[in-house]
Amino acid sequence: MTMATFTETTRTRGRPREFDRDAALDKALQVFSERGYQAASISELTEAMGLASGSIYKAFKDKRGVFLAAFDRYRTIRRALLDERMAKAETGRDKIREVLTHYALSSHGAAGLRGCLVVGSANDLALFDEKAAEHVAAAFASNEALIADLLRLGQSDGSISGDIDIAATARSLLCLTMGMRVVGKTGPSEDEMAAVAATAMKLLA
Repeated sequence: MTMATFTETTRTRGRPREFDRDAALDKALQVFSERGYQAASISELTEAMGLASGSIYKAFKDKRGVFLAAFDRYRTIRRALLDERMAKAETGRDKIREVLTHYALSSHGAAGLRGCLVVGSANDLALFDEKAAEHVAAAFASNEALIADLLRLGQSDGSISGDIDIAATARSLLCLTMGMRVVGKTGPSEDEMAAVAATAMKLLA
């Protein structure tokens, strides 16, 4: 055995092979989205992620750890897509329209049937898992804060009435967008969800 072969063998035995964390979490997201947290098994996750169970336990400790990491990954991906949409709009009002369109497009067809990991987690985990509840609460608070910031932008640029109650409207739009993801699991059409978004814009009149 050469020194190079010995070194490589020792390194392989001494630690799990490195993996693309984001790519693995994207696969885990598919499992959790399709199966839900409770029904998803470690064996399903290892197969989907292309990892040995030892690598999963080392990187994430347990199924809960995989889920929380996938949850954060999901939020990062969704926010990047939303930011890309909002970048096309100039006024606060138009940015809120893009937010509502974003949720409408996610609430029909295959995406709608998969549902939202944040909303699903609120039902599936948050009631009995404190850490998961913190993640869900942070996601909701972040979404609400974003909407509130856009309302303020709209008031400052004149595209939204100064009479709008920012806190109440932001909370209303948060509830509406999360509700859209719930209704999306029942199979509404694109036109139906687009109509919901258009109606929501009337809150800014």
